[in-house]
Amino acid sequence: MAIIDIKIPDDNQEGTTMKVQNWLKSVGDVVVKDDPVLEVETDKVTMEVEAPQAGVITELLVDIGQDLQPGELIARLSTDVEPSEVQSDKPVFNITPEAIVSSHTVSAPNLENDNINNEIRLSPAVRKFVRENNLDVSTITGTGRGGRLTLNDVKTFDPNSVPIKTQTMAAPLTERSVPHSNMRRSIAEHMSRSVATAPHVTAVFEMNFTAIMAHRAKHKGSFAGQGVKLTYTAYFIQACVEAMKVVPQVNSRWHDDFLELFADVNVGVGASLGDKGLVVPVLQKAQTKNLLGIAGDLQDITGRARDNRLKPADMRGGTFTISNHGVSGSLVATPIIINQPQSAILGIGKLEKRVMVETIKGQDMMVIKPMAFVSLTIDHRVLDGSQTNAWLTHFVDVIENWPSD
Repeated sequence: MAIIDIKIPDDNQEGTTMKVQNWLKSVGDVVVKDDPVLEVETDKVTMEVEAPQAGVITELLVDIGQDLQPGELIARLSTDVEPSEVQSDKPVFNITPEAIVSSHTVSAPNLENDNINNEIRLSPAVRKFVRENNLDVSTITGTGRGGRLTLNDVKTFDPNSVPIKTQTMAAPLTERSVPHSNMRRSIAEHMSRSVATAPHVTAVFEMNFTAIMAHRAKHKGSFAGQGVKLTYTAYFIQACVEAMKVVPQVNSRWHDDFLELFADVNVGVGASLGDKGLVVPVLQKAQTKNLLGIAGDLQDITGRARDNRLKPADMRGGTFTISNHGVSGSLVATPIIINQPQSAILGIGKLEKRVMVETIKGQDMMVIKPMAFVSLTIDHRVLDGSQTNAWLTHFVDVIENWPSD
């Protein structure tokens, strides 16, 4: 009998806090290679552990809520055993959709046919919680791979947040306690430590998008033909690289006895997960890439962030961070808390048309321009106001004078 160990990936995750969030398979389940078996919540992302090869799950060795270490053994599977040979008091899932629907659908009275279809994707722990709390899974947005509902999704779901079509007045809020996730606790600790460690100072400039809007309109088709979406954030990253050449101290780390200046510009891009928190995947060595390379890497990491497919390694090594907070509507956010141990963070506000005064042929004229506020929040131990303004001046100049070709 060939028994295969399933382990937590060991990819230099020292210091990463990991906890079992949700089993996606049970003893007796048939799996194929790369089938998700377990959801693990880290202090930064929720990741899935996959089956190393096809077989039948024979043992589950860790419990929900249990702390984990990189490389830890979590389950075993057999590559020789047929499903009927596995003895277990747990139901066998994922053999055929018909078998799942016939034996594992939720019988709560408010569940419609669409809800039953969604049940096929539920793990045993999620299914149990749904039954016990009489939840309609068709109203819950899943954050797992492929939109799968995770245990955290159903535990933090507020039924009162679902609109009732026949009701004109909002339903009253229900008082309840929502346990903090590992990610939320980590964010709270990280933000508090950053504010306590570094004196934050913020400078704010205005920036005209006309040049990059024209360049993007001209080139986005050719980028799309190569499978790459050209976004404004790609321009911001390349402009950051150019500004680092003028003020390299922005791309640094403070130590008590010296300032560490980095050769690589590894740019973290904040991606909101709604009320679940924030992740900051890192685009590595931006200084070695052209606009196409930056846009392609950016598309990859942000896509994996949306699909909950980031690995802890995707979040490490950042030397500078961009917070594109304007996408959610804010004009200015200050201070944007520095992602320690970095020395600065760039904020990009909402893009909007504004009336600006320009001198045209010696006359002051009011013109409408696409503008946004941009800010640089710095660790005042590392940078002074003149350096901060010099960096922002060059960053804005690169964006506003972007060549059309």
